[in-house]
Amino acid sequence: MPELPEVAYQKKYADATILHKKIVEVETGDKKIYQSPKTDFENILTDNQFESTSRIGKYLFLNLKKNGVLVMHFGMTGKLEYYQHNETPKYTQLKLIFDDNSKLAFTCPRKFAKLHLAESMEEFQQSHNLGKDALAISEEEFLEICEGRSGTIKGLLMNQSLIAGIGNMYADEVLFQTKIHPKTKVSSLNKKELQSIFDKIGQVLEKVKEARIEGKRVPESYITSIRKEGEGANCPRNNGKIEQTKVSGRTTYYCPACQKEIS
Repeated sequence: MPELPEVAYQKKYADATILHKKIVEVETGDKKIYQSPKTDFENILTDNQFESTSRIGKYLFLNLKKNGVLVMHFGMTGKLEYYQHNETPKYTQLKLIFDDNSKLAFTCPRKFAKLHLAESMEEFQQSHNLGKDALAISEEEFLEICEGRSGTIKGLLMNQSLIAGIGNMYADEVLFQTKIHPKTKVSSLNKKELQSIFDKIGQVLEKVKEARIEGKRVPESYITSIRKEGEGANCPRNNGKIEQTKVSGRTTYYCPACQKEIS
């Protein structure tokens, strides 16, 4: 599922392709993706244009010249595709045609993406109880979020109402880099450990964001780099084998030698 680094790439892609182009035609797809009637999207987007983009966590905001903002959540398989040929990409759920005959497709094979219309980014953030972006949060704010929490540290990192942008994959990465077991209770972590987690949130997300935007591989020292190999893959630190468990209902990858579970 696209997390903050992948959405940052989609933002850069949108900035480079679709800004300040008049939308002359709108075609909509499966209604389950649309969080308002499809006719609203058609009416608001037609004869409009995108002035700028913003991002909070896993959400991309395409700021319209008039009537608010188009909000995109990419689900598991959503992405933008800008093109100039006539063949509509497969799995297109929203197609915009611009006055220069270029097009934008929002594709999503598994149809878990969500498209919203909102008055503003701030209104959407408040109405959807969306926390502060993971790359905008301060250490003091992070420590305040952790204070008094009794759940697991992985569950906290993935809680979008507390910190926006970290999902299953990069929560695993942050905890692997800090050598903290994903089932560790937040209340059992000391200030130094929490500060280490905070530092790694920024380092991991920035490093992966750079890799996604520039088309590079993530570092081989990251557990993300061997995630597709699944359970039994070699630990990037050569410390044993990667194992799987469930935390907050999500499949979790960790190294039991590096990330010792505290009973």
